[in-house]
Amino acid sequence: MSFNSLGLSDALLKAISKKGYTTLSPIQQKAIPPILEGKDVLASAQTGTGKTAGFTLPILQILSQGQHLSRRPIRALILTPTRELAAQILANIKEYSEFLDLRSTVIFGGVNQNPQVTQLRQGVDILVATPGRLIDLQNQGLISLAKVEILVLDEADRMLDMGFLRDIERILKVLPAKRQNLLFSATFSKDIKKLAMGILHNPVHVEATPENTTVDAIIQKVYPVAKEKKTELIIKLITEGNWKQILVFTRTKQGANKLTESMISAGIKAAAIHGNKGQGARTKALAGFKDGSLTALVATDIAARGLDIPLLPHVVNFELPNIPEDYVHRIGRTGRAGASGEAISLFSPDETVFLRDIEKLVGLKLPVENIKGFEPDPNASKEPIKQGQGRQQRDSTPRKPKTDTSNRSSNNSFGPRRPSQNNDRRSNR
Repeated sequence: MSFNSLGLSDALLKAISKKGYTTLSPIQQKAIPPILEGKDVLASAQTGTGKTAGFTLPILQILSQGQHLSRRPIRALILTPTRELAAQILANIKEYSEFLDLRSTVIFGGVNQNPQVTQLRQGVDILVATPGRLIDLQNQGLISLAKVEILVLDEADRMLDMGFLRDIERILKVLPAKRQNLLFSATFSKDIKKLAMGILHNPVHVEATPENTTVDAIIQKVYPVAKEKKTELIIKLITEGNWKQILVFTRTKQGANKLTESMISAGIKAAAIHGNKGQGARTKALAGFKDGSLTALVATDIAARGLDIPLLPHVVNFELPNIPEDYVHRIGRTGRAGASGEAISLFSPDETVFLRDIEKLVGLKLPVENIKGFEPDPNASKEPIKQGQGRQQRDSTPRKPKTDTSNRSSNNSFGPRRPSQNNDRRSNR
């Protein structure tokens, strides 16, 4: 199915052609038509399959056909959990709207707000934002959301977890009650779907692939390894395999820093990216990783969402995530847009519960390979890591939901909530 069959404007088709796109991906085929019809959409598809174009292209089409107001109020609001993802989405919008009379900008925390405020005062049609900075500017009276026609939650599962939920509720209260709502993600748990139903109105459910699945082009492996030998093993894999580009995930910021220092000491060009890093350092590290001056980028889960690195060959879970959905997002940084990739997980006995939960989520028994000299003690404890190491554990007691929801408006009716998943959330604002 081609883009020409969607009824998009010549200006949009010209931009799409310039990007080299010819045929629609499955998620685009299923999501774009109902969005163009003005319907609410709940969309699930694997990472790297064109979800961003799946909502930005119809939004641009809708807004370009609407009435142009001289002051250009914000008519479309796209919320994301991380700065990197927000910047990436804006870049896509700029490319697709090159031949349209539409303005767009991005706002996020960690940088001076003044340039962002200047852009807003000049008028924008489409705003991409992280929730914290949006709320900060709204509280200062520097931004109005009264004319928003379309709301998008990208990586909606993360946007509706307990880490972001209160911010989302506050934003919904100042949006027009009548609007189009679009929720996109690669993973949706049952609890998150229940929360989503409090936002959506008679939504169209779109699934390009089974929910919470991984891309077939990704070769997945599990290497059992003694916990204290993980650093030695990953350095061995990089150096002996002559790997040129590897994205590594840890559970904590401190763990990312420590591993990065060990890699540098071993002669590997590496940098860490997480919420305690300033935006300048994060941007520099990501740029160095993309241009090849860095071999390894060591990240917490902020990088599992929003890093689009073409032809990334290797992703390594130095530590397995304690939230199984994060595994899908982490390894989804490779095997994008039809390319192949390899995802390796270094698995120690205390992560047994995490591995079991991941395999249950993705519906696969991950292949295990042993590397001589690094095998864990068969008698080592399989008890999970203690509470407080990394992010909140999966079995933490969630906040008790309110039982009386009869008086909640459709703008902020969410039902039961799940525990926070992101220890970098505040620093991502």
